[in-house]
Amino acid sequence: MSQVTVPALALAESVVALGRGARRGCGLAIGSGHVVTLAARLVSDRVETLLPGQPPRDARVIGIDRALGVAVLDAAVDDAPAVRWAETLPQIDATVFALGDPGTGLRVTQGSVSAGPLTIRVNGRQLEVIEHTAPMPRGAGGGPLVDDAGAVLGLNALLGDPGFLFALPSTAVRAAIGRVLEGRHPPTLGVALIPPAAARKMRRAVGLPDRDGLLVRAVQDDSPAAIAGVLAGDLIVRLDDVELRDIDDLYAALDARTGAASVDLRVVRAAAEADLTLPLSGGRR
Repeated sequence: MSQVTVPALALAESVVALGRGARRGCGLAIGSGHVVTLAARLVSDRVETLLPGQPPRDARVIGIDRALGVAVLDAAVDDAPAVRWAETLPQIDATVFALGDPGTGLRVTQGSVSAGPLTIRVNGRQLEVIEHTAPMPRGAGGGPLVDDAGAVLGLNALLGDPGFLFALPSTAVRAAIGRVLEGRHPPTLGVALIPPAAARKMRRAVGLPDRDGLLVRAVQDDSPAAIAGVLAGDLIVRLDDVELRDIDDLYAALDARTGAASVDLRVVRAAAEADLTLPLSGGRR
């Protein structure tokens, strides 16, 4: 075994396999009786966690950060080693190690950062992610990506092109953990949106004038948008005093209003305009 892997392996006892109440996946024990994992790995509010060499332990979902898709669990994992988080994104070609436990024991693989910081959309919001080449088996999502000094760079979360993986960076993961533990959650609308360029084409096709905005394709039942009276086919053109030209305008305006009780929406319904009051929901599980 290469000596460079020793710092990475020091984190092995913090990798948590997820069992009953979860899809195949794993998480990371982060101290203070908490485990961080991906919300997509969970199917209930209570799951089973398993640290190496220890019996299964029940864990409770404290909350989910819907903006990033990160969940925090309350679990008896205080005996896991302390986690050291990386403060910056790694450079291209930097050596990295992916750790995970898909339910069959610890897996550690080596790779490298394959691109400079990439920006993708995660739950609608733009986020810089780490693309790397350290392969992991199916069911190891939620495990840590570690540098050659043993610092956690992020959580392995997404499959990219064949041979590449994406990790959510540690700075974003830590911010999500803080929001969950403090009960602060970025507001959500509960709508599926059609991008502005496609929305303009659709409006033209039915003889409606061009207008900047976000076209609502569907509204989730019991969501803030549904409560406010937003309908599929509405064009959302303004949130409070912010004109919405693209989806980034929407999420920036929502994030700036974290903690607010409600916002005002202006929608165009066919050719008429309507003002709606939308109650904000933090998405706590």
